[in-house]
Amino acid sequence: MVTELLNKYIWLIQKFIAAGDMGISLEELRAAWELKFGTAYARRSFNNHREAIEEVFGIAIECDRSSNRYFIRNSGDISDKETGIAWLIDTFTVNNMLSLSKENLSGRISVEEIPSGRKFLTPLMSAMQENCAVEFFYRKYGAEKAEKRLVHPYGIKESAQRWYLVGWSEERKSCRVYALDRIEKLSVLKEKFRMPAGFDIDSLFAASFGSYLPSGPGRKILFRAFGNEASYIRDLPLHRTQKEESADADSTTFSIFVSPDRSLLLEFLSHGPGIEVISPDDVRQDVRKLASEMAAIYAETETTAIFLKTKTQNPSI
Repeated sequence: MVTELLNKYIWLIQKFIAAGDMGISLEELRAAWELKFGTAYARRSFNNHREAIEEVFGIAIECDRSSNRYFIRNSGDISDKETGIAWLIDTFTVNNMLSLSKENLSGRISVEEIPSGRKFLTPLMSAMQENCAVEFFYRKYGAEKAEKRLVHPYGIKESAQRWYLVGWSEERKSCRVYALDRIEKLSVLKEKFRMPAGFDIDSLFAASFGSYLPSGPGRKILFRAFGNEASYIRDLPLHRTQKEESADADSTTFSIFVSPDRSLLLEFLSHGPGIEVISPDDVRQDVRKLASEMAAIYAETETTAIFLKTKTQNPSI
């Protein structure tokens, strides 16, 4: 039910974005609705949907009384201002296009799969909408069995092709993050909870990298990118706080403001020799240590391979 409503809300938003400043009349909207969903569209239903869209997405559908046409003011700016809304709209659009074009575009479109816990997205969103607590069994990596958790679901976050639940843990008495693919047997409870005043999931993760809550205050981290890597990072920033500090013929220096953790160190390493961390020194040394450990593994493997090849050629060794 929640998924169906969201699809309809997003479809309506799409229609108004496509209509632009000219807007769309209720008669035109009714005709499009009937063609899409196969049912009549009453004015009362439309007004209910308008209210829900403003409440859920913060988008107001206004009416020009002089022409009786409905529109979204500055609709073209929605994708720039509301990342979450843009993601929902883009996902819905792509899914619709894929489902409508399976035959004539077969073998021509490839999308990355996000397998982690999709089956729990709908019940979690429903629980969030009603401010209902959830109960589930959570299995940590390396744990022999799953443990029961009672959580107030504050929000949902997607990072690196995984979905995460952010909520208040009754057991830990603190805000925690749970990977949805580690959740088992989730139930939405009748127990209600009160959302913290002013809660904003983006603000909560403002100084974090990836899916981890910040372990400490944010810090300015400088790193240098070489050659084409600088262009790549300029187009696809490592973090929302990324700024370009300086540039010369060989490299560009960027800064980000985050609380450093292991996932950030691994991100730096994933760019190989294309990135050099400049400061602070402890972060630079942590990256250096991890790089040395990686080099040691490959050096050991290479030495072992040479030894085995030599032994094969000379069994007396």
